[in-house]
Amino acid sequence: MILTKLEVFGFKSFAHKAVFKFDQGLTGVIGPNGCGKSNIVDAIRWVLGEQRPSILRCDRMDNLIFNGTATRKPLSLAEVSMFIENNRNVLPSEYTELKITRRLHRSGESEYLINNEAVRLM
Repeated sequence: MILTKLEVFGFKSFAHKAVFKFDQGLTGVIGPNGCGKSNIVDAIRWVLGEQRPSILRCDRMDNLIFNGTATRKPLSLAEVSMFIENNRNVLPSEYTELKITRRLHRSGESEYLINNEAVRLM
Protein backbone atom coordinates (compact mmCIF):
# COMPACT_ATOMS: atom_id res chain seq x y z
CA MET A 1 0.00 0.00 0.00
CA ILE A 2 1.67 3.21 -1.20
CA LEU A 3 0.46 6.81 -1.31
CA THR A 4 1.06 7.77 -4.94
CA LYS A 5 -0.72 11.10 -5.40
CA LEU A 6 -2.58 13.82 -3.52
CA GLU A 7 -4.92 16.31 -5.23
CA VAL A 8 -5.94 19.38 -3.24
CA PHE A 9 -8.45 22.05 -4.26
CA GLY A 10 -9.96 24.80 -2.13
CA PHE A 11 -8.37 23.41 1.03
CA LYS A 12 -6.82 26.09 3.24
CA SER A 13 -4.24 27.97 1.12
CA PHE A 14 -4.81 25.92 -2.07
CA ALA A 15 -7.08 28.15 -4.19
CA HIS A 16 -6.13 26.26 -7.37
CA LYS A 17 -5.96 22.53 -7.84
CA ALA A 18 -2.56 21.27 -6.71
CA VAL A 19 -1.28 17.78 -7.51
CA PHE A 20 1.50 16.18 -5.47
CA LYS A 21 3.02 12.95 -6.79
CA PHE A 22 4.89 10.65 -4.42
CA ASP A 23 7.51 8.17 -5.58
CA GLN A 24 8.30 5.00 -3.67
CA GLY A 25 10.66 5.51 -0.78
CA LEU A 26 11.09 8.59 1.34
CA THR A 27 9.52 11.88 0.22
CA GLY A 28 10.45 15.24 1.71
CA VAL A 29 8.32 18.37 1.52
CA ILE A 30 10.47 21.49 1.52
CA GLY A 31 9.84 25.17 0.91
CA PRO A 32 9.91 28.61 2.49
CA ASN A 33 7.81 29.53 5.50
CA GLY A 34 4.16 30.04 4.66
CA CYS A 35 4.14 28.13 1.37
CA GLY A 36 1.72 25.40 2.54
CA LYS A 37 3.92 22.51 3.69
CA SER A 38 1.90 21.91 6.86
CA ASN A 39 -1.32 22.23 4.87
CA ILE A 40 -0.28 19.19 2.81
CA VAL A 41 -0.06 17.13 6.01
CA ASP A 42 -3.38 18.60 7.20
CA ALA A 43 -4.97 17.61 3.87
CA ILE A 44 -3.82 14.01 4.31
CA ARG A 45 -5.17 13.87 7.87
CA TRP A 46 -8.46 15.43 6.76
CA VAL A 47 -9.07 13.10 3.80
CA LEU A 48 -8.43 10.16 6.15
CA GLY A 49 -11.30 11.33 8.35
CA GLU A 50 -9.97 13.76 10.96
CA GLN A 51 -13.00 15.38 12.64
CA ARG A 52 -11.37 17.80 15.11
CA PRO A 53 -10.66 21.26 13.66
CA SER A 54 -7.99 21.95 16.30
CA ILE A 55 -5.89 19.03 15.01
CA LEU A 56 -6.08 20.66 11.56
CA ARG A 57 -5.00 24.02 13.03
CA CYS A 58 -8.31 25.87 12.65
CA ASP A 59 -11.32 26.86 14.78
CA ARG A 60 -14.15 25.40 12.69
CA MET A 61 -14.33 22.95 9.82
CA ASP A 62 -15.61 25.60 7.40
CA ASN A 63 -12.32 27.44 7.97
CA LEU A 64 -10.67 24.66 5.95
CA ILE A 65 -12.27 26.08 2.79
CA PHE A 66 -10.15 28.68 0.96
CA ASN A 67 -11.45 32.00 2.30
CA GLY A 68 -10.21 34.32 -0.43
CA THR A 69 -7.59 37.04 -0.65
CA ALA A 70 -7.52 40.65 -1.79
CA THR A 71 -7.44 39.39 -5.39
CA ARG A 72 -9.27 36.03 -5.17
CA LYS A 73 -12.84 35.27 -4.16
CA PRO A 74 -13.56 32.67 -1.46
CA LEU A 75 -14.38 29.20 -2.75
CA SER A 76 -17.54 27.28 -1.94
CA LEU A 77 -15.92 23.91 -1.24
CA ALA A 78 -12.73 22.13 -0.27
CA GLU A 79 -11.80 18.82 -1.88
CA VAL A 80 -8.89 16.49 -1.23
CA SER A 81 -8.27 13.21 -3.07
CA MET A 82 -5.67 10.69 -2.02
CA PHE A 83 -4.55 7.94 -4.40
CA ILE A 84 -3.27 4.70 -2.91
CA GLU A 85 -1.62 1.89 -4.84
CA ASN A 86 -3.11 -1.42 -3.70
CA ASN A 87 -1.25 -3.87 -5.99
CA ARG A 88 -0.58 -6.28 -3.11
CA ASN A 89 -4.23 -6.20 -1.96
CA VAL A 90 -3.29 -4.89 1.48
CA LEU A 91 -6.64 -3.09 1.54
CA PRO A 92 -9.78 -5.24 1.12
CA SER A 93 -10.69 -4.04 -2.36
CA GLU A 94 -10.77 -5.45 -5.87
CA TYR A 95 -9.10 -2.24 -7.12
CA THR A 96 -5.35 -1.92 -7.62
CA GLU A 97 -5.64 1.84 -7.04
CA LEU A 98 -7.95 3.48 -4.54
CA LYS A 99 -9.00 7.10 -4.77
CA ILE A 100 -10.25 8.40 -1.44
CA THR A 101 -11.97 11.80 -1.67
CA ARG A 102 -13.44 14.10 0.95
CA ARG A 103 -15.42 17.25 0.16
CA LEU A 104 -16.71 19.98 2.43
CA HIS A 105 -19.20 22.59 1.23
CA ARG A 106 -19.70 25.99 2.89
CA SER A 107 -23.25 24.88 3.66
CA GLY A 108 -21.71 22.33 6.04
CA GLU A 109 -22.50 19.35 3.81
CA SER A 110 -19.69 16.82 3.72
CA GLU A 111 -19.04 13.97 1.29
CA TYR A 112 -16.73 10.97 1.30
CA LEU A 113 -16.05 8.95 -1.82
CA ILE A 114 -14.01 5.87 -2.66
CA ASN A 115 -13.26 5.55 -6.37
CA ASN A 116 -15.91 8.23 -7.03
CA GLU A 117 -18.67 6.33 -5.20
CA ALA A 118 -20.26 7.89 -2.12
CA VAL A 119 -19.48 6.16 1.19
CA ARG A 120 -20.05 6.90 4.88
CA LEU A 121 -17.28 7.58 7.39
CA MET A 122 -17.59 5.14 10.28
